[in-house]
Amino acid sequence: MSSSILNIVNATVDWVTATLDAPSSRAVIFGFPIGGHLFVEVLLFLVIVYLFSQNSYRPPRRPLTEQEKDELCEEWAPEPLIPSITEEKLYEPPVLESPFIVLNEYNLFSAAGPHTIINGKEVVNFASANYLGLIGHEKLLESCTSALEKYGVGSCGPRGFYGTIDVHLDCEARIANFLGTPDSILYSYGLSTMFSAIPAFAKKGDIIVVDEGVHWGIQNGLHLSRSTIKYFKHNDMEDLRKILKELTSNKKSERVKKLRRYIVVEAVYQNSGQIAPLDKIVELKEKYKFRVLLDESNSFGVLGKSGRGLTEYCRIPVEKIDIITAAMGHALATEGGFCTGSARVTDHQRLSSSGYVFSASLPPYLASAAITAIDILEENPDLITKLKKNIAELWKGLSGIRGLSFASSPESPIVFLRLEKADSLKNELQLQLLQNIANSLLKEHSIFVVTSQKSTLDKCRLPLGIRLFVSAGHTESDLLKAAASLKSVAELEHVQHLYEALRWLISFVMQTNKERQRIRVNAIEENKTRKEAKGEEETTTCESSSVAPSPPNCHHLRHSDARLACEARIANFLGTPDVILYLSTVCNVQFHCSICQKKKNDIVVV
Repeated sequence: MSSSILNIVNATVDWVTATLDAPSSRAVIFGFPIGGHLFVEVLLFLVIVYLFSQNSYRPPRRPLTEQEKDELCEEWAPEPLIPSITEEKLYEPPVLESPFIVLNEYNLFSAAGPHTIINGKEVVNFASANYLGLIGHEKLLESCTSALEKYGVGSCGPRGFYGTIDVHLDCEARIANFLGTPDSILYSYGLSTMFSAIPAFAKKGDIIVVDEGVHWGIQNGLHLSRSTIKYFKHNDMEDLRKILKELTSNKKSERVKKLRRYIVVEAVYQNSGQIAPLDKIVELKEKYKFRVLLDESNSFGVLGKSGRGLTEYCRIPVEKIDIITAAMGHALATEGGFCTGSARVTDHQRLSSSGYVFSASLPPYLASAAITAIDILEENPDLITKLKKNIAELWKGLSGIRGLSFASSPESPIVFLRLEKADSLKNELQLQLLQNIANSLLKEHSIFVVTSQKSTLDKCRLPLGIRLFVSAGHTESDLLKAAASLKSVAELEHVQHLYEALRWLISFVMQTNKERQRIRVNAIEENKTRKEAKGEEETTTCESSSVAPSPPNCHHLRHSDARLACEARIANFLGTPDVILYLSTVCNVQFHCSICQKKKNDIVVV
């Protein structure tokens, strides 16, 4: 069979070769002989002509009839723009109403001041980062009004395309002059500042060492940079030193020395309220040749003698920080963000920062408000003094609080309280307890605080807690009321939690009592069968007492499925590593083992 196929193939090859070499397949064109492939070329030409002669496979173009249009409209169903939200992810925060601004008998909704209205009820607001109390300030409103009359609402484009207005340039110059830096650059949204600044400087292959407690804006900027990310323990300088040393000791290739390397930290961490030790960070930066990117969103206008941030607070020259970013929605009571540093740093972002190049620029009236807010800060240094006094007053009032402990720095405007022994509790139980405290404060004491609710995208590794944003606009009575209310609610919630745990334990024991009795009866029957098989007789002691004999091997009593399930359920509810149940405690009956009498105290309930 194979020889016949081979013969056919050889014959075909010989025929094609003879055809190509035949005189009829040879030609001379313009004096140049062409031989061998004329037959193939003619064949290909015929195939091309055949293909062009075929009808097109395109459907005929004709307009749709009215009936077809109606059918298509009926069949069309819009798809959701975002995935459906489950009940677990659904969270509706309280709606804030500003009581300060009334225009034409209509309340204008805006960010809330030290006192605000929730559901028609006036409350003391510790949930807004209004550190200097400038929300609703008369000069800010006048500045916004005059800017609206002059420039209108929007800027009509990005900074590079008709979006740059003189007030933007004035605001950038005012910020740079206030901080003592050569230049600064404005962004239209505070969160997009970190989204854009980090990817503008760090690319794929670069190294970024970052604190594990940074907020979600920095996390997203790190993700967009596609750099190699190394996390160090929150505010742990020894761990930072260890990572920097490990990275710089790698000298396997010359490429490692040429990588861009950054340390990214927050001045005041939004997720913990702690202040970064900038002096030690600068020392490590200079030793291991890294650049520092510092986010001063919660320290700008707050820390330092004149509110110039963490550099002034730690007495570090601002020139030693390579890149400084901040959101203007906190202390300055406006919107937007800025990045400041050398002229080289700002000029690079004007061409490579996505938030600056592709986003519409900051509305002019917000830039005007930022300039006015900085003027107010310089003219009224007592605002910072008042803020520091309020922070100290709240710390003093909350000292000795039961069930909660301080996790923030004493001079931070964010007072962060976490549950005591939170490491032994699961996140779901922590959130439930913290939210109960926040709800009780709002409903019963008219104090508005927030828990550290996290987005599913937030990868912060810090524990949960309650955040109180202290403002210079809070009065002494506000602080005393908040401290007393929080103390009473936290203690009550702590006691109620223990009571609920005890009540659940009693209920669970009662529900499983029948199962325990069944297992006990089975154990007695097995013991009786074993003794009858060996010809042994039961003693009268076992019949008259409540102590029942057990099988020779007591390990199955310790490790039965019912007992393990009971212990696991109680441990999961209480948030403890393990729970052990003793039979004498549960049903007042004790098993007795004839083989392991010396270890009878170790025998536990099933």
